[in-house]
Amino acid sequence: MEAIAPRVLIIDDEPHILKTIGICFQALGYDVHTFERPLEALKALEPNAFDLAFVDLKMQPIDGMEVLARIKKRSPHTTVIIFTAHGSIDSAIEAVKHGAYHYLQKPFDFKELQLFAQKALEHHLLQEEVRSLRAQLQGARAHGAIVTHNHRMLELLDLAAHVADSTISVLIEGESGTGKELVAQLIHDRSGRRSKPFVKVNCAALPENLLESELFGHVRGAFTGALKDRQGRFEAAHGGTLFLDEIGEIPNAVQVKLLRVLQNREFERLGESATRRVDVRIVAATNANLEKALEEGAFREDLYYRLNGVKLRLPPLRDRPDDIPLLVQHFMGKFAPEKPPVVSPEAMQALRTYRWNGNVRELENVIERAVLLSRGGRIEPGHLSEEVAGAGEEAPYKLTLEQVEKRHIMRVLQHVSEYDEAARILGIDPATLWRKRKRYGL
Repeated sequence: MEAIAPRVLIIDDEPHILKTIGICFQALGYDVHTFERPLEALKALEPNAFDLAFVDLKMQPIDGMEVLARIKKRSPHTTVIIFTAHGSIDSAIEAVKHGAYHYLQKPFDFKELQLFAQKALEHHLLQEEVRSLRAQLQGARAHGAIVTHNHRMLELLDLAAHVADSTISVLIEGESGTGKELVAQLIHDRSGRRSKPFVKVNCAALPENLLESELFGHVRGAFTGALKDRQGRFEAAHGGTLFLDEIGEIPNAVQVKLLRVLQNREFERLGESATRRVDVRIVAATNANLEKALEEGAFREDLYYRLNGVKLRLPPLRDRPDDIPLLVQHFMGKFAPEKPPVVSPEAMQALRTYRWNGNVRELENVIERAVLLSRGGRIEPGHLSEEVAGAGEEAPYKLTLEQVEKRHIMRVLQHVSEYDEAARILGIDPATLWRKRKRYGL
């Protein structure tokens, strides 16, 4: 499918400047529309028909400030750039405060104008991507806190919602960080038990004696330190749902007692002979291979089949790369709700390429760090962890010398605040650095 050329509107009442700018942008492959008279340009303006609009500040019968206001009202997503003469810088700054992306001071050379236009277009496309992702995010919230539009993941969530209102046990398999607890919460929230407790137990976090007490409770004196009667998690979840995370870590002795509860809905507290009955829906989760544990005798076959009424195997994040931009936008909104930053194409490439062994949880941690370091601005590769940032880079031996130089200058500029310091680190004078920045569009 052929790419659509960016549509650019240019308004300037000086014909020779207008012609020069038009030729400049046509050389970039842009679809250029030029107007000498601002009122005629505004008549031709349709809602969001143009990606970029370059507007001269000093025009008649209406000036660039008025044109900016009308464009923002009629076409709010169009990115507007103001042309200004040297004596009108204050007015240009005022235009930026009223919604212009930036201003460009006359006179300017051909290459400078092209680089500026490319930067403005990149900004515009990032903003469009953010708007698109936010719209997708609204549509992706049909499954509660789980954000996805991945086909396989949506199928699993639909199955989870379908079986939610039954009493069948559900086993959720998936790597650490894939969202197993969120799926368990979804099942509870979609069931008739939603008004009753949703109780969670991490079976891997407790030793055998404490796990048994945690699940079934104990009476005073049942063991050293049991100073009073204590209700277990089964009793706490009565009428609701008990989520057993890392079920593969349960010791064999506890597996026997757990099987009895699943079969007969009854148990005894530690140190007590009285039998108690309980009504609990079990949802279990594991990141271990239970089939292998069965073969090795580490997990009871009868318990496995009791738990495995319905199996949901969640895909790792590396198998659903289409969800990464959506999740990035979700987490940026979480950590910077007032003004979420945008993600540069280079940073997004790194995020898409990285393997994510820690899955969604690792992605969340990386975005939290990046939002903090970017200070509400734009997330660049330097704001990501070294491992993630490195994933987006081509192998060095595949790069040209120019690409290597550009990448190194960009890295130095990301880590220092003064250009003189950057020039010193690079071993060149500031004027040379300025020319290289201009050449590479940095």
